[in-house]
Amino acid sequence: MSFATILGTLMGFALFVGSVVISTDNYLVFLDLASFVMVIGGTFAATFVSFEPRYVLLSLRGLQSILFANKVGRGILTQEVGRVIRWGYIIQKNGLPGLEADAGKVRKQDRFLGFGIDLVISGYTGQEIREILATTVETTFQRNTTQADILRSMGSTAPAFGMIGTLVGLIIMLDKMASDPSKLGPGMAVALITTLYGILFARLILLPAASKVQQREEIVRFRNYLVAEGLALLAERKSPRYIQDRMNAFLDPSIHFSIDKMRGNS
Repeated sequence: MSFATILGTLMGFALFVGSVVISTDNYLVFLDLASFVMVIGGTFAATFVSFEPRYVLLSLRGLQSILFANKVGRGILTQEVGRVIRWGYIIQKNGLPGLEADAGKVRKQDRFLGFGIDLVISGYTGQEIREILATTVETTFQRNTTQADILRSMGSTAPAFGMIGTLVGLIIMLDKMASDPSKLGPGMAVALITTLYGILFARLILLPAASKVQQREEIVRFRNYLVAEGLALLAERKSPRYIQDRMNAFLDPSIHFSIDKMRGNS
């Protein structure tokens, strides 16, 4: 679970509820089913009109996925460098058949890595592997960040439907004002709740979720470029120490991989 995401969401709603509790004793004035339906229903209706249903459903999955921890962390990047270096030693000793035998399980678990290993085994040059994998990285990134684009679109749509709900409420309120002017104040409060719901839905859920989905996909793209460079170096038969230094250049110095430490531990 991504405790930071869950904690941040809960804190946001807790601060809102806390401010309401401090400000008034009439808490129920902030609950209105019609306003909720107007914002949520209108946002989803406009989204399904704007985008293909398949991508909308994928974006909702992305909204759910941010509740879980990201699989690609800083430590994973160091491990990727170490794995490619180990393959470099295997190729030096046993050639490409050794790589194929050692990476059999990994090729099934990681599609991108498996595709890259297949390119190395097939005999492509390092530059050819860089070009092919760069295309794969970018097209995958574009497909996956569509979810973030849809969530951002929903985040901009929700406040608009909040305003529409407010206008509807004001029209109803003004229509009844002549018969009972005393209901002007309560009617205005109910009308404004829809705008409040729209802003909360956008700013506490949709837009933060879009930012996190985007960031996670950028991290995956960075990891894939790192792996692609390592595989290209394997194809060029570079030495393990050169592979280490070249791949470490992608990383923060605090997470650099060290062959000397690896040998010391072994």
